[in-house]
Amino acid sequence: MKTALVFIALASVALGGPMAAQEEKPVPKDSERVFIPGCTKGLILTAGPRTEDQGARLDIPEGMHFRMQGPKKMMAEIKAHEGAMVGITGLIKKGQHGPSGIGIAPGVRIMPGGSPTAGGGPRDAGVEQQAVIDVENWRLVVGNCRSR
Repeated sequence: MKTALVFIALASVALGGPMAAQEEKPVPKDSERVFIPGCTKGLILTAGPRTEDQGARLDIPEGMHFRMQGPKKMMAEIKAHEGAMVGITGLIKKGQHGPSGIGIAPGVRIMPGGSPTAGGGPRDAGVEQQAVIDVENWRLVVGNCRSR
């Protein structure tokens, strides 16, 4: 009888543990959870082409760069697969994935920046903040990375 109770208790703990570990964290109001396939170099993720099965990709353009943040162990695992196509699931701030400025021609955008005469200085002109993704998970995906 005691053996059966111990077995049931151990089985419920073993089955309940993985379920709790797979629960997703709540998404803050100013952020969005996305899955982005792409290639990495160091801590930079370059978004790859969109595939049809991606529902949580939003309108992130191919070639957009994200600085990855996450636990050191996970970042080391991702870095070990540099050159292979990976899929990153994580949180990004709302609005940071769209291009800024005004498009005037294909590949040409006008963005606000500081003026040397207005006290902004040349180093501030045209500086765009790097988009950041807080990495929650990653996996290898089908595809090839172009060599740089």
